[in-house]
Amino acid sequence: MSMRSLPRASIALRHSGRATRVGRITQQRWASDETSRKGEKPFYHQLQESIYDRVQKEKAEQYEIQMLQQRTARGRFWATVTIIGLTAAIGYYFGQKIPQPPSTSSTAPLEKITPPKHDISEASMEAAWTEFRDIVGKQNISLDMADLQSHSGSAWSSHPAEPGDVPFCVVKPGSTEDVSAIMQVCHKRKIPVTPYSGGTSLEGHFAATKGGVCIDFSRMDKILKLHKEDLDVVVQPAVGWELLNEELAKDNLFFPPDPGPGAMIGGMVGTGCSGTNAYRYGTMKDWVISLTVVLADGTIIKTRQRPRKSSAGYDLTRMFIGSEGTLGLVTEATLKVTVKPQHTSVAVCAFPSIRAAADCVFRVVGAGVPIAAIEILDDVQMQCINDAGQTSREWKKAPTLFFKFAGTPGAVKEQVGQVQSMAKKSGSVSFEFAKSEQEKEDLWQARKEALWSVMAKAEGNDDMAVWTTDVAVPISKLPQIIEETKAAIGKSGLLASIVGHVGDGNFHSIILYNRKTDYEKTKHLVHDMVKRAIELEGTATGEHGVGLVKRDYLPHELGQTTVDAMRQLKKAFDPLCLLNCDKIVRANPPKPGEVAEW
Repeated sequence: MSMRSLPRASIALRHSGRATRVGRITQQRWASDETSRKGEKPFYHQLQESIYDRVQKEKAEQYEIQMLQQRTARGRFWATVTIIGLTAAIGYYFGQKIPQPPSTSSTAPLEKITPPKHDISEASMEAAWTEFRDIVGKQNISLDMADLQSHSGSAWSSHPAEPGDVPFCVVKPGSTEDVSAIMQVCHKRKIPVTPYSGGTSLEGHFAATKGGVCIDFSRMDKILKLHKEDLDVVVQPAVGWELLNEELAKDNLFFPPDPGPGAMIGGMVGTGCSGTNAYRYGTMKDWVISLTVVLADGTIIKTRQRPRKSSAGYDLTRMFIGSEGTLGLVTEATLKVTVKPQHTSVAVCAFPSIRAAADCVFRVVGAGVPIAAIEILDDVQMQCINDAGQTSREWKKAPTLFFKFAGTPGAVKEQVGQVQSMAKKSGSVSFEFAKSEQEKEDLWQARKEALWSVMAKAEGNDDMAVWTTDVAVPISKLPQIIEETKAAIGKSGLLASIVGHVGDGNFHSIILYNRKTDYEKTKHLVHDMVKRAIELEGTATGEHGVGLVKRDYLPHELGQTTVDAMRQLKKAFDPLCLLNCDKIVRANPPKPGEVAEW
């Protein structure tokens, strides 16, 4: 806007303002000169200093603002990090609490599962003890250390018990309902459980690796019902097979599976055992009709009714046989029984070599002779039997075959003649058969004394132990693996014998070793034996079961995905891994060096 366009009054005011400011400046300069004359700083110096101070103050304020902004930025950054961290932590916490979507995988690889979390704290166990007392009574619960240790291992187990492998207590139920109530307590409190019946198993099956509770079935030892017409019997888990056969014999019946002395039905179901009669009659799985089982949360199920055959749904009976107490606890079993043979006999023949004896087995099996059992004992085992002095005679120190015959008198006589001819062709150096019941018992007694005769060598020396293991191969591979195993034992320098149910390709090695000096050597010997069997298309265990000792051989024998499928089954039946945890499949990754190299 031009000066001309402004009103005159406004122009006059502007000129007046300029004059006023000029006058003030003039007066300040005069004052400055006067001040200079008096020795004070002149006005323009003061003005410069004032301007300088103002600039410095502004710079300081700007610097302070910049620093504040930087601090604010850093604060915002760390605040953001803190918030993110807290959010993640809170999300993780609530993520654990909120049920996650179930896995859609058909298998459960070890590296993808969460290790089990049990509560074996003193407070939890003491509270559980009170509840157990209300279920079974104080007199049926044991805290005695000797009792705990005896329920965790044995002198004949191939798994050396670790110091911590003992339960907090041993509980003895008297019924299926008691077992269910006990499992409900354990499930609620996340307490691990180890089942125990006869305690004769060999692969660390009842080692209490997680502590917790041992359920001892010794009070559940009754034969509940015999159905003579249907040829079946209902029994509780602590019925011994020997006692069962004594009772069945009163009705001219018998139960064929015959594992080691002292074995009970519960453990026999758990390991899927067999014995000397397996060649003729099959293994435990062939003689179980139905099972009553208590699951991990206390649920009671029955797998079948009593018919000899059924197509009703999944065959859960077979699922639990051989599961070693990892899927459920067997509290009743319905078993098949059969009529005793009219006549039985035993024959024994010695051979110059283990290869010749194994060749005879191959001949007899190939010819289809319907004998009841074929057992092999090597020269070392025969010498141990002689040294033990538990039989009525002295035996040849040579590989020996024991044959059991069953059928009509005429059939038995014919079978004996056939076997004698085949043994001679294989190079037998002796052949004798029982002519009376007493001779039959005397001859077969040597086979039953095998394990105990080797264990007798360790008496009086606490450092000595026995490692008993078994493998099985296709029958045509039997001579090769027995001969190679025998050679490996000789190179090791250990005292070890070979005993086998060779009619179905299954044999055992009983190894005597010093715990302090020979353990690693023995472990390596067993490892090579198992490896050899698997490479011959065989199995790591024919009848002893997996337990702790054989679990890491399963991936080599069956494949890792098969083992992962087993672990998925375990998770389905026992999500908290309460039942005999660590057996058959691993629940925790192995420690460095724990798994032998293949």
